[in-house]
Amino acid sequence: MLTILGFGMIATFLVLIMLKKMSPMAALVIVPALFCVLVGKGSHLGDYVLKGIGSLAPTAAMLMFAIVYFGVMIDVGLFDPIVRGILRFCKADPMRVVVGTAVLAAIVSLDGDGSTTFMITVSAMVPLYRRLKMSLVIMTGVAAMANGVMNTLPWGGPTARAATALKLDAGDIFVPMIPALAVGLLFVIGLAYVLGLRERKRLGVLTLEQALGRPDSEPEPEQALIASAGAGSTASGAASEAVAGSASGAAADGHTVDAGDAQAGSREDDASSEILDPRRATLRPRLYWFNAALTVALLTLLICQTLPIPVLFLLGAAIALTVNFPHMPDQKARIAAHAENVLNVSGMVFAAAVFTGVLTGTGMVEEMARTVVDSVPDAMGPHMGLVTGVLSIPFTYFMSNDGFYFGIVPILAEAGAAHGVSPLEIARASLVGQALHMSSPLVPAVYVLVGMAKVEFGDHTRFTVKWAALTSLVVLGAGMLFGII
Repeated sequence: MLTILGFGMIATFLVLIMLKKMSPMAALVIVPALFCVLVGKGSHLGDYVLKGIGSLAPTAAMLMFAIVYFGVMIDVGLFDPIVRGILRFCKADPMRVVVGTAVLAAIVSLDGDGSTTFMITVSAMVPLYRRLKMSLVIMTGVAAMANGVMNTLPWGGPTARAATALKLDAGDIFVPMIPALAVGLLFVIGLAYVLGLRERKRLGVLTLEQALGRPDSEPEPEQALIASAGAGSTASGAASEAVAGSASGAAADGHTVDAGDAQAGSREDDASSEILDPRRATLRPRLYWFNAALTVALLTLLICQTLPIPVLFLLGAAIALTVNFPHMPDQKARIAAHAENVLNVSGMVFAAAVFTGVLTGTGMVEEMARTVVDSVPDAMGPHMGLVTGVLSIPFTYFMSNDGFYFGIVPILAEAGAAHGVSPLEIARASLVGQALHMSSPLVPAVYVLVGMAKVEFGDHTRFTVKWAALTSLVVLGAGMLFGII
């Protein structure tokens, strides 16, 4: 019964958010609360929620101050040269921008923290997407998949958990998987290329001047023409046609957007023009190298784990605000400017704590996992590596990494050992689902991604899940082809 209710709770949540019948925050709270009552443990709901909130509170604190920090860095112009450099390299070509998104997300993912990766990627790329009227859901999907593949680094989390759960060396798990993961990353970049071509075809002809927000009085001789099937569209015409796509990103996936959403997208485009405005009041060109050094130092300390991540971003945000905006009214204005993102992301994290708290506290996760594992036919015993790889795709989406690696993987390893399958093979196969895991509603970092990009979580889910699942299958296939799994 718990198994049925568990899958029913997850299915209900996903249907509600993808059909936009409820907001993700409301669905994350109301759906598990109702199912907790159905399970007959409504009296324990408070305990489950408080336990879930307690486990995610440090993450919420980190995200709050990290958003303020990177928001201030955007305001003062730290990322302006990067954005302009990327735009000149891409020559206002959507295909190059999407591929650049995948490469940038993969490179930044080397720090091992998904939230930081998404904040840096979104900060650098959102102005380009909005200026070019590109679909933001493509950006969030590509970034999530690239980070998911790179999340398997030994210091990223899943590999360390698998090593701890099975008492193995993380290097022995990760190093042999490098060829398969490289194939997965190349697949993501190839997919970005295809999606970029789709955007290029949709947008028509754009000019570099408009993309950079350059006034008409400052013409730039270079113009990047983007091939269009119609060959008669202009930059302004393409811009007006693509407003809805940039508002929520749904247009690129064949979904319509109403007039209100289109107007909201237009307002976001106006806001994005201020991000690259070389005359905006928040720029601090004299402090550019200080801000760059502060950011590099912060990321270095984060990678070295000198201090807890929430403490690092708390200190970083305080220093950035104090140095760049020494006057109190200016500090208040910057905090107020980023309050919406802070509230949306931290609220979603605490709402997700209700979902995870009920799913774990009621025992639904364990029953779901045990039912699925027990249903594996005995004939598949010698192929438990393949079974583990396939199961890792839905399991790491529907539950936390801790629940999967410490609760499910040991069971799979035990079943594999009975048929001569080594724990190392099980551990490597368990990494396959990470490309999809990073878009799970139980991963706090994904709310940073969609929140900062102002993409509906339902739109992101509908667009990304199929491609991320396919990426995971590509990694699994490559692992089998190379004899790793």
